[in-house]
Amino acid sequence: LREYIAGFGMLGPFILGALQAFQVVIPILPGFIGCAAGAILFGCMGGFWCNYIGICAGSVLAFLIARRYGIGLIRLLFSSERYERWAIWAGRSRSFSLILFLMILLPLCPDDYFCYLSGITGMSARKFTAIILLGKPWCILAYSVAFSHFLGA
Repeated sequence: LREYIAGFGMLGPFILGALQAFQVVIPILPGFIGCAAGAILFGCMGGFWCNYIGICAGSVLAFLIARRYGIGLIRLLFSSERYERWAIWAGRSRSFSLILFLMILLPLCPDDYFCYLSGITGMSARKFTAIILLGKPWCILAYSVAFSHFLGA
């Protein structure tokens, strides 16, 4: 991934951001792989900004896609068991916003799934975006610092 992004030269930061947005919308790869590539290629803070912008954009896009296409799409992307367990809880929970914020804040949580799930709740796009913008940088910054320190970027 690092070599692929580096091959784009000055467009590399935009490619990394786009890949990070894509990995949220199509949840195949974990986001920390892009975070590692960003820290190696662009340093701690350069990698952080590429990853933060891309992941936040992808998160909001996943929310809006779920809002537009609904439960049918979520059932295609995720297992029925997972959907049933979390959707029922989210629909009844008075603290869904707080739990979402904590899930977004913590590393290795299934945030892509929660972005989609949030899109079928009554949460406003403005509130969701605020949660993403305020919660996401801390995990990405931790990854950026760790990867730049341990991988020598």
